[in-house]
Order: sequence, then C-alpha cells, then structure tokens
Amino acid sequence: MTRLTAEFWVQAYLTRLRLQGIPGFVVAHGDDTAGTVLVKLNTLDGQAIAFQRSYDLMSNERRWIELVSGDEREVDVSVRKQQDFDPDLWVIEVEDRQGRHLLDEPGLA
Repeated sequence: MTRLTAEFWVQAYLTRLRLQGIPGFVVAHGDDTAGTVLVKLNTLDGQAIAFQRSYDLMSNERRWIELVSGDEREVDVSVRKQQDFDPDLWVIEVEDRQGRHLLDEPGLA
C-alpha cells in the first residue's frame, strides 16, 4: 500500500475542513514527504485539544489519539515541545466552537 505524502494529506484535510465551513490553518510546515502531522483543535473558548496519529498494533490500523487537552496555552506549550523534538512536524490548527475536527471520518486515519 502506498502512503500519501504529508503535504498531500494536509492539503486534502484542509480541503475537507473548508468544504464543511471549518477554518483550518497550517501553523508549522513540516517535511513535505514524511513529516508527522499534529492537529490542534481550538474551540475558541480558551480550551484546545491536540491530536496525533498513532498505529494500533492490535487492529493493525492507524488512528488519531488525543495527545493533550485543556487550557489552550498549556496545549500550545505541549505542541511546541513536540516541535522541538521533531523539526519535520506539521501543525494544523482547526478552529471550531462545536469541536468538529473531522479526524474521525473515513479516510483520514
């Protein structure tokens, strides 16, 4: 199975968000080919959740898991730590008061 490049996945994800009327932005541009993607959901009430993709050995599938949640400033600190650890990291910020991020939809894992 061929893997999509990080840049292609990010552009497809941003398009899906846009089609649903959900603002999404590239906050950090990682490696175009093999960069890891982190998605920060900002609910515009001072709270946020950061998601990262994980591989589940039991089900043999990739899925999105919560990395950290809570006060947006604290989530931002955690995201910056991830960026310090991985300079190839993409960071996408999604802004939605309803908490929609679309990561649980088919085709986004």
